[in-house]
Amino acid sequence: MNYLKEHCFEYKQKFSASTIFVIAVSFLGLIASGCIQQTAINATINSDSSSKTLTTKTTEKNSVIRLGYQKGGIIPIARQRGELERQLATQKIKVEWSGPFDRCATLLSSLNGNRADIGGCGDIPSISGIAARQPLCIGFVQRPNPDSLSNAILVRGDSSIRKPTDLVGKKVAVNQGGAGEYLLLKVLEKENISSYKVQRVYLSPNDAAPALYQGSVDAWAVWEPYISIAELEHKARRITTTHPAPTYGIMVVRSDAAKENPVAVKAALTALSEDGEWLNQHTNAASDFLAKELKLSDAVAKQVTKNRGPESYVFPNNGDIAKLQKTADWLLEQKIISQRVDITTAVCPLETTAAR
Repeated sequence: MNYLKEHCFEYKQKFSASTIFVIAVSFLGLIASGCIQQTAINATINSDSSSKTLTTKTTEKNSVIRLGYQKGGIIPIARQRGELERQLATQKIKVEWSGPFDRCATLLSSLNGNRADIGGCGDIPSISGIAARQPLCIGFVQRPNPDSLSNAILVRGDSSIRKPTDLVGKKVAVNQGGAGEYLLLKVLEKENISSYKVQRVYLSPNDAAPALYQGSVDAWAVWEPYISIAELEHKARRITTTHPAPTYGIMVVRSDAAKENPVAVKAALTALSEDGEWLNQHTNAASDFLAKELKLSDAVAKQVTKNRGPESYVFPNNGDIAKLQKTADWLLEQKIISQRVDITTAVCPLETTAAR
């Protein structure tokens, strides 16, 4: 403005008042225009800064993956080993742990309640959870091992029950809609025994164990590590060996986590698979980890590891989907679930979205 005044006085003899007024207004217009442009630039910078802050916050939120785990299985062993956390840390993914849970039902409740993002379960409770409209999807799967001894129907050591046909008229403890109920029904089906001839008593593993030992039930359909604990520490006895319809292991994922954070979810699943492959080559280490995690004796931990067999998780292919669909349809026929589950749509969209 000083510059304007000086030049106005300097040339007042040469220009009329109206001319000077026009020049002044034009100059002020240029100043105002510059201010407006600078304000717009500042607003853009502030907007970009806010956007970057929001993006950073979103990234920070998405960089956390929460793993829920049962007693036994690959996830608690991966937690002890520490390699998964180290590996994901290089990808700026923080790992949090939730558990241990005594069975799939409580683990799935944790996923359903947004307290965990990934958990290891069997296919039966996983399908049952999806059928109940829980927000879950199928991540990686462990294909059935026909020779696995990780499921069994147990009786007390002094029981007169020697074979599945002896279960007629007896009480058998199972977890409702889970691996135990599925095992019992498949065994009865194989033996051509009508399911109504055996009474199912719905109990969690923590309640079923004392019920068997104290004689409240006659048998118990269950899985590892409960089998080895019952056999080695309570003199229980198997009346089945291999499963008549071997089941899949499932890495279940909270649906929103798979949609919103597919990169971290797939990274965690891949790391778990790699942990499994390492443990397959180091079974003694696997037993040691298991003994420490579950506070088991060395003998029990070694038998559990042997009975479970190799741990190998992969993304389900078309063959896996078809087999899981057959299981889901059977569960519907048996009225264990109330509505049909479409396995194709139940698989997490990780193969297509994780690369984004």
